[in-house]
Amino acid sequence: MAGWVCTKCGYLYDDRFGDPEHGVVAGTPFEKIPDTWVCPRCKATKAFFVKKRD
Repeated sequence: MAGWVCTKCGYLYDDRFGDPEHGVVAGTPFEKIPDTWVCPRCKATKAFFVKKRD
């Protein structure tokens, strides 16, 4: 699993599931999400996300 966590609200982006409600299909790596995408929970930009450590 590749996960990225929003440092503002704790939302976890999991590439296995994507964010289909906001146009990101399952299997999309975080790096491939458009820069216009924002956190679905708090609207933070991608710059506020850090890679989840295992």
